[in-house]
Amino acid sequence: MRLLLVEDDKKVASFIFKGLTESGYAVDVRYDGRTGLETAEEESYDLIILDWMLPVMDGITVCKKIRKFSKDVPILFLTAKETASDKVVGLDAGADDYLSKPFSFMELLARIRALLRRGTRIVDKLTVDDLEVNVTERKVLRGGQVIELSNKEFAILEYLLRNKNRVTNRATLTEHVWNIDFDRGTNLIDVYINYLRKKLDIGSRKTAHSYVRGAGYILKEESV
Repeated sequence: MRLLLVEDDKKVASFIFKGLTESGYAVDVRYDGRTGLETAEEESYDLIILDWMLPVMDGITVCKKIRKFSKDVPILFLTAKETASDKVVGLDAGADDYLSKPFSFMELLARIRALLRRGTRIVDKLTVDDLEVNVTERKVLRGGQVIELSNKEFAILEYLLRNKNRVTNRATLTEHVWNIDFDRGTNLIDVYINYLRKKLDIGSRKTAHSYVRGAGYILKEESV
């Protein structure tokens, strides 16, 4: 899952970025409102974490502008403003949730999971043939056998499962799993795909996903 964090306090941003990436999310960070808004317009995100008191353009204005071109992306306000009237202003601007600073990182993670579960944003269980992933518990089973994956391997598998039966190109996969632009000269994604394939295919007579030369990767059900 790919998240956008718009937070001008670099220490707070670094703390959140570290925690979220260690939890398996790909995170882009922006430090002012205008840049955050431009990034939200140009890229696709599963959730946006937005500070209120931002330089150049405040968070309320950013939230309202995002809602003009995206009605569905969950927005979580993370701010020192904590009165009931502040929360009303934030929610009325288009935010889906509101967390006051200081905050528990575990609560932040729980609120993110809750927002992602709403509507069709996230499904707890993803399957293809005998492969099953419980997103909430971060548990992977193939043929009933538990498979241990690293955070990056899990993120790749989850993204492929959410796009099963469709080819995902290497650039898109890299940008959603890592918060970096795709470098055509790197084999980073191929290395992790190989790690993932070896773990998923142990004891199985068929491969869990395939490579389409010149296009990318696909998880495909046998009947498709």
